[in-house]
Amino acid sequence: MALFGTDGVRGIANKELTPEIALKLGRAGADVLGKKQGKKCLLVGRDTRVSGSMLEEVLAAGICSAGVNVLKVGVMTTPGIAYLARELEVDGGVVISASHNPVQDNGIKFFGPGGYKLSDQVESEIEEKTLAKNDPAGVPVGAEVGEIEILEDADDRYVQFLKGAVSLYLNNLKIVLDCANGAAYKLAPRVFKELGAEVVPIFNSPDGININENCGSTRPQVLQDAVLEHGAHAGLAFDGDADRVIAVDEKGQLVDGDRIMVICAKYLQAAGMLAQNKIVVTVMSNMGLHLALQESGIEISETKVGDRYVMEELQRTGARFGGEQSGHIIFLDHGATGDGLLTALYLLKVVQESGTPLSSLAARMEKLPQILENVKVKDKEYVMNSAALSRAVKAVEESLQGRGRVLVRPSGTESLVRVMAEGRDIEELRALIKELVEVVHEVES
Repeated sequence: MALFGTDGVRGIANKELTPEIALKLGRAGADVLGKKQGKKCLLVGRDTRVSGSMLEEVLAAGICSAGVNVLKVGVMTTPGIAYLARELEVDGGVVISASHNPVQDNGIKFFGPGGYKLSDQVESEIEEKTLAKNDPAGVPVGAEVGEIEILEDADDRYVQFLKGAVSLYLNNLKIVLDCANGAAYKLAPRVFKELGAEVVPIFNSPDGININENCGSTRPQVLQDAVLEHGAHAGLAFDGDADRVIAVDEKGQLVDGDRIMVICAKYLQAAGMLAQNKIVVTVMSNMGLHLALQESGIEISETKVGDRYVMEELQRTGARFGGEQSGHIIFLDHGATGDGLLTALYLLKVVQESGTPLSSLAARMEKLPQILENVKVKDKEYVMNSAALSRAVKAVEESLQGRGRVLVRPSGTESLVRVMAEGRDIEELRALIKELVEVVHEVES
C-alpha cells in the first residue's frame, strides 16, 4: 500500500484519508522530522475544507504523541506554511489540503526544515513508520509529551513577507481576485489592497463545502467574465491552497503558467536576475514556451510533472526560477515551493513597471494547440507499464515527424491516465488523442 503520491498523501476524507491514518502520519512524521533532535516543533495548517479541522486535531495529537510540539496556524496557504517554517526555524510543517481537488478529498503534505518539500527517501521513511503494525519503542510520557500552541500572528507575518519580497505599488490598477473559497480568501484581498490596488474579490466566502466549486485556477471562466464586467486590468485565480495562480488579461483571455513564466523570465533576464540564464519547467510546458525563451537565449531544463521535481532541478542546476504550466511557479530566492500570491505580485510588477497591458506581455509567447484528455482507469501503473501502450505512443510520435509531440503519464493524485498531444494541426491532434485513449481502454479491458 503506497500512501505518498506526487504531492503528499491524498484521498477521500474520512474514507481513504481517515483520522486513524492522520494520527499515524502525524506520529511518524514527527518521529522522522523532529524527534531525532529531541523535543522540537512542527507547524500545522490547513485549507477551508470541512474535513480540515477533523484531520488537524488528530494529526496534531499524533505529533504530540511522538514528543514533538505543535504550532497550529489554522487556515493558511501551503506556501505560507513553507515560509513560516523557514522564518520560525522549526523542524518542518504540515499542510492539510487537497489543493485544487473537490471538497470530499483532502491531503496531508510535509515540509522539512527551511520549508522544503521532502525527498522521496524521507517520505518513504514516514510511510514505512505509518504502516508499521507496532508503534515504535520509547513512547514519550510525562513532560516528554508534545504540547500544542496557536500562532496568533501567522497572517501578519506572511503578508509582511509578501509585501517585502516584491517592491511594488499597485496604485491605479484594478484587480479581480478569485480566491477559490480556499486558503487565500482573506490573505489575497488584504495583500493587494495594502499595496494600493482596487480589489474586486470573488469566491472569497468559504463555508467548508464550496472550495474549488466552479471557481479557482482550474475553472477561471467566471473570473474571465468578471474582469470584462469590471473593466479590470487583470484577474488572478488561485487554487484551494494558493500554491498556484492562473491569470486573466484585460481582454478576458487566460494567461497560464507557461506564459507567466515567459513574462517573468524575460523580466528577470533584463534585470540581470535570472541565475544561470536558465529556467526549469516540466514536460507539460507548451512548445511555445520553448520557442519564446530560445529567442531570448534563455536555457531550459525539463523535469517530470510536479513542483517538487522542479525544485530538485533548480537545486541541481543552480537556477533560481521555474515552474509548471498549471501555475505552480517557484522563485527560489524567496521561497522553496510554488506560491500563487508571490507569483501574482511578480507578474503585476512587470505590468506596472513596463506600462504594458498584460495581453501584450502574454502575446510574447505563441501557444501551440494542446489537447489533454484524462482517462479514468482502475490501475494506472498497470496501464502505464503496458507494452501495447508504449508501442502506440512510439507509433504516434513517429507519425508526427517533429510537427508536435505526445505525452502519456499517470496522475499523481487520482486514478487517471493523462493523454496529451501538442502541435499546430488541431484535427490531427484530436485523431491522435482518440487513438491513444482507445489503447488505454483496450489495455484495461
